[in-house]
Amino acid sequence: MQLQITSIEIYKLCIPLKQPFVISLGAQYDADNILVILRTNKGISGYGECSPYMSINGESMDTCFIVGQYLAAALKGKNPLQIKDCVATMDRIITRNESIKSAFDMALYDIAAQEAGVPLYQFLGGSKNKIISTDMTVGLGSAEKMATEALQYKNEGFPSIKVKLGTTTAEDVARIKAIRDTIGYELPLRIDANQGWDVQTAIKTLQALKDFGIEHCEEPIARWNFMQLPEVRKNSPIKIMSDKSCFDEHDAERLAKLNACDYFNIKLGKSGGIYHALQIIEVAKANKIKLQVGCFMESRLAITALVHFAYCSDLIVHYDLDTPLMLKEDPIVGGMQFKENGLVEIDEAVGIGATVDEGYLLKAEKVIIE
Repeated sequence: MQLQITSIEIYKLCIPLKQPFVISLGAQYDADNILVILRTNKGISGYGECSPYMSINGESMDTCFIVGQYLAAALKGKNPLQIKDCVATMDRIITRNESIKSAFDMALYDIAAQEAGVPLYQFLGGSKNKIISTDMTVGLGSAEKMATEALQYKNEGFPSIKVKLGTTTAEDVARIKAIRDTIGYELPLRIDANQGWDVQTAIKTLQALKDFGIEHCEEPIARWNFMQLPEVRKNSPIKIMSDKSCFDEHDAERLAKLNACDYFNIKLGKSGGIYHALQIIEVAKANKIKLQVGCFMESRLAITALVHFAYCSDLIVHYDLDTPLMLKEDPIVGGMQFKENGLVEIDEAVGIGATVDEGYLLKAEKVIIE
């Protein structure tokens, strides 16, 4: 009997944050996520989650809920093991909308790994040959508040701290100076401007931060201005990581040809899922560019899939997996666990190895396509 998708459930998974999370693009108060469950005729169910971000990928929980129904109607009856065909079907139906596509893609890979009887990282050709520890992110705020938060994360044992910047040179330098004065220079800092600087401000700020032990800077300028990213990189004493300017493998290829960055930051909600993210790895391999895996505001479900993905390439050397720690509630059953000092672990459950508590889903708005 050929495996077949028989029904699809789409849920609005709204999870409150412990506190507002602020970046240069604005504040976020809840994780307004979407859960997708693909049911099959063999009793195997695949779970996928996305966390749309309106100012980054142009999607919201509501748009994903609607577009997801178009995708579900097209995928119902298909063989979920034919992932390439399923992804191509979604891409034909609607352009962009990478966030909701990533939830379906994740559920397809969950089914495929379960059918193969192996954890997802093995299905992807990976192995547990490295230690994965997440950084922890300090949101944008006053220098004093950010320094206090950084000290808290240092005391909690996180191996590195990510700091949100993206306003003026004077303000951003003051923030980093306050953090270094408070926590010292033992831990590496990573900064993320979230497209907040223009080209000249980016260069001026990065040069001013030269001696503060900054590991790399994510997306210093607007994503649409990627042609100027090589100029920023050339004049920056700090390594440049492309994030919002690198959605899929085509973006990665353009950036590589421009010598625009030192790293790509892969987020499944940008790439459209694992299928296209694997192609970004191939571009990185061909151009000797290293990688980070990052996230939006996903729960432990999507982050579990991302940990599996992180094991599939030695080029993935940085891990930004902290968003479940920002959520007030944890509705996930199974899946990755945070240990001491930011250490992340997954077990040997087949597939992704994570589901959502059924009681939690009873409260959620849903639609079923069958």
